[in-house]
Parts: sequence; C-alpha cells; structure tokens
Amino acid sequence: MIRQIVEELDGKGRMEYLEPASDEQIEEFETRNGLVLPAAFKEWLRLSDGGELFLPAGLQIYGVAHKPLIEVGLGDRPDDSYVVIGALASGDPVLCQKGSEQISIYNLEGGCIEEDEIYPDFGAFLSDLQELLGIW
Repeated sequence: MIRQIVEELDGKGRMEYLEPASDEQIEEFETRNGLVLPAAFKEWLRLSDGGELFLPAGLQIYGVAHKPLIEVGLGDRPDDSYVVIGALASGDPVLCQKGSEQISIYNLEGGCIEEDEIYPDFGAFLSDLQELLGIW
C-alpha cells in the first residue's frame, strides 16, 4: 500500500529518499525505545528510512537508522503518548501515537492537534499530504 502511494507522489514533486531500514534495524529501534511503531510507518521505513517530500517546502520524515533519527521522548508534542516522526516545513511536528496506527500533526502555534489533521494511519497521511501542503 505505501509503495503505491509513494509511486503516485513521485510524479507530483521533488522527493529525496534515504536508504531503506532493515527489519533488524526497525526491531532494534523498537526494543531500545520500548515501543512499537505503526505498521504502515514501518512499511515506509522499509522503502526509505526517513527522507524529504515535496522539496523545498514540504515534509521531513525521520528514520530509525539514518539521520535525522526519531528521538523518542524529545520534540514538541502534547504529551508522552506521542513520538515525533517528522516535521512539516512550517515546523509543526508529525506525530505517531504510541500503541496506535494514528498519525497527527501538532499545531505548535495553537498548542493542539486539529481534528482535520488526525489520520488513521501513515498511508492516509501520505495520501492527504499534497492537499495538506497546498500543492496542486
């Protein structure tokens, strides 16, 4: 599913993908940090361990083995139940909720997560990215 979404996005802007993470690297990251990353996000990491989408003003996604790395416990987020997995060019962090597939965007200025910026999974987030960034 994620591969198909990435192929659709490729024709719509400049993207920079990183070397994929291995299953071992993903498992080691999860074990070291005591969490399980969302399944669709792990599917992304197996294609690109981080990267930048819709350059120059788009989205930076963090990885588990290649810099910039996901730093569990750090970053702007509502509380400890979230992990920052990326950031929009605006500076607003992209979050995954621990124990959930949910992906959301934390509005730094408002100090909240807007209802229309909560996605059931990473695939839905990627599918909406073009509209979210206002790129047509």
